[in-house]
This record gives sequence, C-alpha cells and structure tokens, in this order.
Amino acid sequence: MKILHVITSLQTGGAEKLVTDIVPMLRLKGLDVDVCLFDGQETAFKKRLEKSGCRIYSFSNGGNVYNPMNILRLTRLMRHYDVVHTHNTAPQLFGAIGSVLCSVVMRTQQCLITTEHTTSNRRRNWTWYVYIDRWMYKRYKRIICISKQAEENLRLHLKRDNQPIETIFNGVSVESFHNTKPVEEMRTDRFVVVMVAGFRYQKDQDTLIKAMTKLDKDKYELWLVGDGERRDMLEKLSAELGVSDRVKFLGLRTDVAELLHTADVVVMSSHWEGLSLSNIEGMSVGKPFVASDVDGLREVTDGYGILFEHGNEDKLAETITRLHDDKAYYDKIAAACYERAKQFDINKTVEGYYELYRELQ
Repeated sequence: MKILHVITSLQTGGAEKLVTDIVPMLRLKGLDVDVCLFDGQETAFKKRLEKSGCRIYSFSNGGNVYNPMNILRLTRLMRHYDVVHTHNTAPQLFGAIGSVLCSVVMRTQQCLITTEHTTSNRRRNWTWYVYIDRWMYKRYKRIICISKQAEENLRLHLKRDNQPIETIFNGVSVESFHNTKPVEEMRTDRFVVVMVAGFRYQKDQDTLIKAMTKLDKDKYELWLVGDGERRDMLEKLSAELGVSDRVKFLGLRTDVAELLHTADVVVMSSHWEGLSLSNIEGMSVGKPFVASDVDGLREVTDGYGILFEHGNEDKLAETITRLHDDKAYYDKIAAACYERAKQFDINKTVEGYYELYRELQ
C-alpha cells in the first residue's frame, strides 16, 4: 500500500508537527509513506522529514497554496497512490476535487482520508460555504479528528450522524520531552511563564501579555516562542502596556523542549484549538500547565492542569501568582499534568493510524 500525506507546508503548527512525527514512525512499521507540500519552503520540520528517507513533493517555494494549478498537480500525483491523506483546508478541498478528476479522467480510484486538526475554523461561519464543505467531506472514506470535541463539532457542522468520523488523539514523545535538560544560560531569578504558539489569530497571546501588567515586574517574566502575522501587533501591545522589558519574543526555536524545562509555568492562551500539541508538550516536561477554558484545551487540561476564563487576564494573573507563592500547589499540578501527558504519547497516535491503514488494505 502506497500512502501520500498532503499538507500545505511544513511551517510551524500542530498539523505540520503531526505529519513530521508520524510519517517516519509509520515507515519504520513497514508502510510506504510519502509527503506532498503545496508550499515547499525549507523549514526545520522539512529537514527532519527528509532525513527519514520519505519522498517529499513540493509544488512551489513560498507560492499561494490556493493556486488552482495545485489541483492538477495533485491529481497527477494522486493516481500513483492507494491512499491519499490530506491535512488543512486547501489540500482537503483540492484532494476531493482531484479524486473526481482521477475517477472520471484517469479511470483510477484512490481511498481518501483527512485529518481535522481543529474544533472550529473561519469557513464554518460562511453560510454559503457550508454546502461546499459537506460535499468535500462526503468524498472522504474516513475523517480523523484529533480530539473528541473536534469530532463533536464537525458532526454538528456537517449534520450527518452516519459520516465516517472517528478520533485519533494527537500525541508527542512524552519521555523525550520529560528527559530533556534546561537551557542553563537562560536561567533567571524571575518566575518564567512560557507560551509556545504561532502568532496567528487563533491564538491569544494578548491576554497573557496583559496579565503581565498585573504581576510584579521584578518577579515575573514571559517568553513567547513562535512567529507569524501578528508578531508586530503583539510587540506593539507589549510596548504600549510597558512590559517590553520582561516579555521576550524568542522567535522560532528548535529547542522547545529545553525551553519548557527552563521555564516555571507553561501557558496556552487561545481562542480555540483542535488538540494542542503544545498543551501535551508542556505537560510532558512536568511543569504546571495553564490554559484558556475553550474547546480543544478544556478536554485535555480539565482535572489536571488549570483552566482560566477565556480572555480574562486578571484570572490568569491570579493563577500564575498562586503557582509562584504555593509550592505544594505547584508540585501537585505539575505531577498531575505529567500523568495526563502519558495518555497522549506519540506511539499511541501512530498505532491508531497504522491500524486505520491496515483496515483499508
């Protein structure tokens, strides 16, 4: 069985990390898996994947992922594979269209699978688009969601109880994260809060930056790891609020595990999630994890880490303060988070996908 994973790019993100992690592991289990990128720019994830030996097809280098020519490029490629597994909006839609062209023009039939990486997205709010969405998902033999909440929300969106949807939880290499060492040269006397996430509209670094204004400037420091379209806005917000001296923008990093170990508390402030890998990574290092009380974060965090009201910087600041002041409470939350992370190990994720492909043989 030949399997092709199709994704927009291998920039920083949960879907991109999942593909980068599971493809080499699936190949080690004997599956013939390759990857197709609509945007093939060089990234750390792409370099990691190239080392696994899988073939990587790139349609452009920084081009528009919605370029209609990608439909034809993908269609020609699809006919050489038994299973085409898509991720993200453009590949999902173009894969569905490509399956029609393959069957009508090329007289070939592929098994289509897609992974839904979020509990929500902008297109679900577009009334006119819902019919395209329903047609698109109907082309897929299996739809995989990365959390139960993502599955529930998708079923509500599609209004089809009989749609072939199931959940395979995302995962990380828990022990690898847990056993990593801190970055000694970055240690500080301040209590360090870290958030690892792209600077996209889905994320809510704003609330975390505002929370810093409620915390003693001599005791607390914030590290924001990532990059993206909202970086300039967030840097401007930090300056306007007078916290630039203790909000550090660290950019894209390859030593995320080490940074998590160096920090004291891991936070994910977001408007919505699918199932945040940064959530599980933060729990894996054995530090307290604090998250917005929203879909995709609530499912993993509730009962283990700490949830705060979405967008409420006062509650977030109160939570961080208590973790700083109460060591017994800090240790209790940290231990619970680590135990929770073990339930989302990457080996369980890979086994789920492996069994799925075997069922399709």
